Amino acid sequence: MTEFSTLSIKETISSLKNKDFSVSELVDSHISSMESGRELNAFITETADIARKKALDCNQNYLKGEEKPLEGIPLGIKDMFCTKGVKTTASSKMLENFIPPYESTVTQNLWNDGAILLGKLNNDEFAMGSSNETSFFGEVKNPWKNTKDNFTVPGGSSGGSAASVAAGMGLASLGTDTGGSIRQPASFTGTVGLKPTYGRCSRWGIIAFASSLDQAGPITRTVKDCALLLNSICSYDSKDSTSSQKKIPDFEKSTDESIKGMKIGIPKEYETDGISEDIAEYLEKGKEWLKESGAEIVEISLPHIKYALPCYYIIAPAEASSNLARYDGVKFTHRVDAENIIDMYEETRSQGFGDEVKRRIMIGTYVLSSGYYDAYYLKAQKVRAMISRDFKEVFSKVDAIYGPSTPSTAFELGDKKKDPLEMYLNDVFTVPVNLAGLPAMSVPVGLDKENLPVGMQLIGNSFDEESILSIASCIEKSAKFDLNPNRWWINE
Repeated sequence: MTEFSTLSIKETISSLKNKDFSVSELVDSHISSMESGRELNAFITETADIARKKALDCNQNYLKGEEKPLEGIPLGIKDMFCTKGVKTTASSKMLENFIPPYESTVTQNLWNDGAILLGKLNNDEFAMGSSNETSFFGEVKNPWKNTKDNFTVPGGSSGGSAASVAAGMGLASLGTDTGGSIRQPASFTGTVGLKPTYGRCSRWGIIAFASSLDQAGPITRTVKDCALLLNSICSYDSKDSTSSQKKIPDFEKSTDESIKGMKIGIPKEYETDGISEDIAEYLEKGKEWLKESGAEIVEISLPHIKYALPCYYIIAPAEASSNLARYDGVKFTHRVDAENIIDMYEETRSQGFGDEVKRRIMIGTYVLSSGYYDAYYLKAQKVRAMISRDFKEVFSKVDAIYGPSTPSTAFELGDKKKDPLEMYLNDVFTVPVNLAGLPAMSVPVGLDKENLPVGMQLIGNSFDEESILSIASCIEKSAKFDLNPNRWWINE
C-alpha cells in the first residue's frame, strides 16, 4: 500500500500519471490523516465533501490526459485566505461565521491548476503571533515533541499550515508571512517554507494584517515542491496595486541549477549570544556544504538589522490598527447588541478580539496618534529605508545570504505565552526580510539535542527567488533531512 503522507508533490504527480493510484484514493488517504490528526488542532474547517467531489473531476482529467500542473494535489489553506463559500475566520471570534462570496487570487490560481482544498488551517489570530497560541479556536500542537515528551509549538502565525504538512495531512499548504510567519513555523516543524518577494503574489482576498509586509507563500516537504507551488500562486493581479508585472520564471527549473561560483554572504551580525549551540553548529555545517557545492562564502555586514525588530513592532501594529478598524460589528462581523452605536462598537471589539490583537491595535493607535506619529512611526520608516539600503549594498557583492531562521528550535507550549517581548524576539532573523520586501526561505537541515528540527534561512535579492531555490536544493541534498516525526497523535 502506498504511504501517501510521505510522498512529495513531484512524486505524487508522476504516480498519478502512471495510474499507480487514483486522485480519489490519494484524497481519501489525506482526509483520513486529517481526521485522525485532530488532536494537533491544525484544521479549523475540514472540507472533505468538496475534496472528494473535485477528486472525481481530477480522475477524469488524468484518464483523458488533460491534467493541469497540480491536478489532484490535496492542500490545506491558512484561514487568512478568503475561499468562496467556505468559512474564513482569521482564527478570530470576530469572523467565526464569515463565509466570503469571493476567492483570493492566489487560491484561485491553485484551483485553476487543479489543486484540491482539504480544509482551512489554524493560525494565530489575524496572523498575530509566533507560536499559534493566540487562535480563538485553540492552540496548534507541533507534530514534533521534545526529548522530555512535552508538547512544543509549531511556530506562528502559520502554525497550522506547517503542522499539517509535517504530519502528512496534505501534500503542502499555503501560509502568509508578515514578519516570518512562514519561515519560523517551517523551521520549527522540519518543513520548507518560502516567502516570495513583496509583490510577486497578489494580496487580494487575503485578510490584511500589515499591508506593506504581508505576502503569501508555500510550505512543503521539499524544495522542488516549493518551486512547483510558487509557479502556480505567482501572477500579476490588477486588483492589487502592489502586484508586480515582472515576468515569472520557471522556478522548478532553478532547483536543478548548479551554485558553483555563487557568492553567499554570512552577516557578522548573526554571530550573537542568542543563538542556540545546535543552530550555531548547523550554521557552520551549512558553510561547508555550500563550499563543497562550489559556492564562495563571504563575510558581510548588515549594520542596521539590529534595529529591525523595534522598527517592525512600530510599523506592523500601526498598519494593523488601521486595517482592523473595519471590524466594528456593522456589516459582516461578530456583533454585540447594545443601547447605542458607541457601546455596540466597544463591546463588539472587546469581545471579538483576543488579547494579542488588542495589544497590537493599542500599540498601533498610539504610534499613529497626534504627537507620537513623528516620534515613532516616521522614524521607524526611516530605519526601514536604512535596512533596505543595507541589503541593496550587500547584494551588489553576493548572490544570497545564509543564516539561521530562528534563534532557537521549537519551545514548549505555554513557555513564552506570558511574556510578549520574549515571544517577539523569536522573529529577530526573519523580520528584516519583510521590511526590505525580499524573498527568503527556511530549509530543514537536521535535529537538535532535543530531537527537534533545525531550519536555516536563505535570503535572496529582490525578485531573485531562483538563486535561493538553487542554493536550498543543494543544502537539502547535503543535509538529507528526514521529515518523520513520531506519530504520537494517531491511535493505531
